[in-house]
Amino acid sequence: MFIGRITGSIVSTHKVESMVGQTLFIVEPLRIDEKKKDSLKPTGRTFIVVDAVGAGEGEIVLCVQGSSARFTDQTKTLPIDAAAVGIVDSVQAHDTVLYDKSTEGT
Repeated sequence: MFIGRITGSIVSTHKVESMVGQTLFIVEPLRIDEKKKDSLKPTGRTFIVVDAVGAGEGEIVLCVQGSSARFTDQTKTLPIDAAAVGIVDSVQAHDTVLYDKSTEGT
């Protein structure tokens, strides 16, 4: 399981029938800044995930990979290996709030 920011979307007009109607996002995983430990920073990697929660671009989401990506009612029949299964409201570590959705962008 990991958290990441949705940085884009994928549109595919030709795909297997079970994937029709599925929203695909580009997600960049985040990690705690190892030096300051006061913020989240991108890892430089990207994943393509199926959205199972109605997320949107720019949001931080909780993602699962492998067989866990097919453990939801929405994804159990899909040929996928990564899914967004939650929208993150806040992240706290080392007694510090690293992310709070309610104050982002202010």
